[in-house]
Amino acid sequence: MMDRRTLLGATAATAITPAFAMDEDRWAAIAAQYDVTRKTVQLEHGNWGMMARPVLATYRAQLERVNRDTSFYARREMPGEVEAIRARAAAFFGVKTEEFAFTRNATEAMRALILGYNKLRPGDAVLHADLDYDSMQACMESLHARRGVEVIKIALPLPATHQALIEAYAQAFIRHPNLRMVLLTHVSHRTGLVLPVAEIAAMAKLHDIDAIVDAAHGVGQIDYKLPELEADFIGVNLHKWIGAPIGVGGIVIREGRLADIDVDPAELGAKADDIRARVHTGTVDYAAQLAVPAALDFHESIGAAAKQARLRALRDRWVRPARELAGVEVLVPDEPGSYGAITAFRLKGQTSHDACVALAKRLLDEHGIFTVHRDGLASGSCVRVTPALATSMEEVDRFVAALRKIAG
Repeated sequence: MMDRRTLLGATAATAITPAFAMDEDRWAAIAAQYDVTRKTVQLEHGNWGMMARPVLATYRAQLERVNRDTSFYARREMPGEVEAIRARAAAFFGVKTEEFAFTRNATEAMRALILGYNKLRPGDAVLHADLDYDSMQACMESLHARRGVEVIKIALPLPATHQALIEAYAQAFIRHPNLRMVLLTHVSHRTGLVLPVAEIAAMAKLHDIDAIVDAAHGVGQIDYKLPELEADFIGVNLHKWIGAPIGVGGIVIREGRLADIDVDPAELGAKADDIRARVHTGTVDYAAQLAVPAALDFHESIGAAAKQARLRALRDRWVRPARELAGVEVLVPDEPGSYGAITAFRLKGQTSHDACVALAKRLLDEHGIFTVHRDGLASGSCVRVTPALATSMEEVDRFVAALRKIAG
């Protein structure tokens, strides 16, 4: 494992203060571990996370190994190595090994959970929201034909305060007593809003409703362990904020709940008491899975709390001045716990798809800053801004200057 003293000049006892998160000399050592394009100011790190150099080096070495030794390795030594990595990843997430299985991404995990959830009966209802990921919403909508249930969609409140979000779900649970399952997204890929999942999931249980949680953007961006979400069914990614190679995610089904998710039809003859039978991935990028320990090492060498503090500091650097611009609407509140690295904005009154595409294009063409538009919000489209550990405060300041010109 890399030494935190080397990367941050810190120890585990170091206080994670605002000054610590803003110390550019410290964080330059982290940024130097990434090879970042200089064709643009890259403020769109939400698609997937870059591998740090040590992770990339490990991935290359494992790729060469798998390519060289092929099935001679894959059928003999690799199963034991991957099982050890599975145990390491489960411990990292705070769950038991038998509660975790690798997938290729969070979408694959969430598809297995939503479509495989077998406690639904005709006449029951399921609930999702406008900020949930498109593929997950599509899976939820398909349950009407698959399970004969009512599918309910709500629009989350804007401004999205902690209490307003809890109240939105509380009212939905009361209005629809036939609800039996709810989809919750821990960190929205559209706006970056951090949902108070634990409170909502606990409240759902009181109404005999199971929560299936999309934590694709939560792990690595927010400092927590999965049991804190108070949910029994969770999908995760390791190639976003943990920085593993593309093609590694995970499914979590808590102890005692495995029977409530169907075995994948392709897993003929599989053990029903094995979580790995809930997802059939076929042949995967074995080198990517074998590089997971290097990604976890790098993440832990920084520290989850330090990483979260830095990402929030980068976000605050542009959001605070943006709120002072009369023509700009920031879509995520500044309440503690309500945001991480990602935050979306738009020009006031310009909520159409075309307007937000044009805004992102203008930032790139005129100012050399890369962001991305997002659709799907009930209130309209937006532009998502996503810094990462490779981002400097100077780059964020360039974005603020560009925003002032555009808003002005």
